[in-house]
Amino acid sequence: MARYFLTLSYNGTDFNGWQIQENTPNTIQQVLEEKMSMLLKEKIEITGCGRTDTGVNAKNYVAHFDSHCADLIENKQHWIYKFNTVLPPTIAVSNIQRVKEGSHARFNATRRIYYYYISRQKNPFRDQFSWYVYGDLDFDLMNKAAAVLLNYQDFTSFSKLNTQNKTNICHITEARWLKSGEAEWRFSIAADRFLRGMVRAIVGTLIMVGKNKITIDDFKKIIEAKDRKAAGNNAPANALFLVGIEYPKEVYSE
Repeated sequence: MARYFLTLSYNGTDFNGWQIQENTPNTIQQVLEEKMSMLLKEKIEITGCGRTDTGVNAKNYVAHFDSHCADLIENKQHWIYKFNTVLPPTIAVSNIQRVKEGSHARFNATRRIYYYYISRQKNPFRDQFSWYVYGDLDFDLMNKAAAVLLNYQDFTSFSKLNTQNKTNICHITEARWLKSGEAEWRFSIAADRFLRGMVRAIVGTLIMVGKNKITIDDFKKIIEAKDRKAAGNNAPANALFLVGIEYPKEVYSE
């Protein structure tokens, strides 16, 4: 039995998030476990690097699994191809890596990076994966507010209520808006961990800053309140992408 890291991407539009749930079979984890178990002819259980919500997408998602299959690495491209032939078009496997016994896709991750896209102009070819925000937005002001996030660690105000988190402490190392295309902006945020709904709540609140509905001082007070009701509404899920997961080199087999 060996442990592997699986790198994949998915369009979360038609899924009820990553994690298997009792009330729905339509999750990415469930689909992967079913298809991989069928191909490898053994029960495969997959653990993801994090729990993405309904409608959220991933460009580089990492999960681990254990298998008795002896040639997953020796015939890596063959198995990547085989996995992709049975997976739906909305899920794609891009890599398989052997890792040390006990390596964990979630707990060993040291940094996670998310992108959130907004459009300043309605575009039928882009709106599936971006949020069209009408009206004036002050991105300089939004970037000043985003920089404030690096001075805090408790983000209870941006977390979904009634979660099983033991702590709401996160260490944000990057948070900024960049113009990413014609009439398109991208919010990039990186941290050691994220709370459920955190990025979407931050984006929704930063939009309030950009529309001059709240000041930067108000934004600080929202964080310090440690109250989800104090922050803005969640931005739509479809424009959010998990784009990167980083691990220490020690997790990989030599």
